[in-house]
Amino acid sequence: MIWKKCYHLLLCLLFSGFITSVQASNAQTDTVAIPAGHVLFVLSSSKFHGNSTVPASISFGEVVNAWDTFHNAGYTIDFVSPTGGAVPIDPTVLGPRLIERLKDQRIMAGLTQTHTPDEIDASRYQAVYYVGGSNAMYQVVDDVRLQDISRHIYEKNGGVISAVCHGTAGIVRLKLSNGQYLLAGKRVTGYPEDYEDQSAAYFKHLPFLMRQTIEEHGGLFKAPDPEKPYIEVDGRLVTGQNYPSAPLVASAVVNILQKQKPTVTQP
Repeated sequence: MIWKKCYHLLLCLLFSGFITSVQASNAQTDTVAIPAGHVLFVLSSSKFHGNSTVPASISFGEVVNAWDTFHNAGYTIDFVSPTGGAVPIDPTVLGPRLIERLKDQRIMAGLTQTHTPDEIDASRYQAVYYVGGSNAMYQVVDDVRLQDISRHIYEKNGGVISAVCHGTAGIVRLKLSNGQYLLAGKRVTGYPEDYEDQSAAYFKHLPFLMRQTIEEHGGLFKAPDPEKPYIEVDGRLVTGQNYPSAPLVASAVVNILQKQKPTVTQP
């Protein structure tokens, strides 16, 4: 009888330890970090400057450098363009590092199959990032569907609107629900006409001048040095002056979003 009692006691202790171990294991498994959210990259589909035959393209580096920052912070990135499908990339202006990234299917799958604005559910996004490049002055700026998406993200989602270099062109005519320009009274930067090669063939096709238009719409424009990175952060609006500013813009957006909503875990 004594050995039976000891045997039962041993079983109880072992079983209790097993249960405790399983519970602890499950608790660790259930505590999974929730993805940070979604960021929408806006690009132009235009392959030429205006109606000319002067080629134009997106800035692939401004995609890659911002994508890396958002991705490393846990954000999912989607791509949208006015006509959807592939957006133009000029490999002749890319250095070895960016040429190698043309093989990165995490990025290229999105750039070769961008969504149309009609396919985008604006309620899913915490931020929008307007990509620059020589084609960014066309299509995007007057696309009311893209304007509706950005306005929704900014006003209803409490999200961030960001842009870099010529990408700022995409928001120069963006108005809020109250009819006021988004840029009115805000500090903003981008690539101004001051730094354009005004003797080049492309310049005469530009539909508007960056600095002039922003200031006409009430923006407080500043672009101190065309060669150095520079960004402006005004509330939930983040803009970058040029190509090297792209990762700084993305980092600033991540910083704003993390302060708004700290990382949480499932119970």
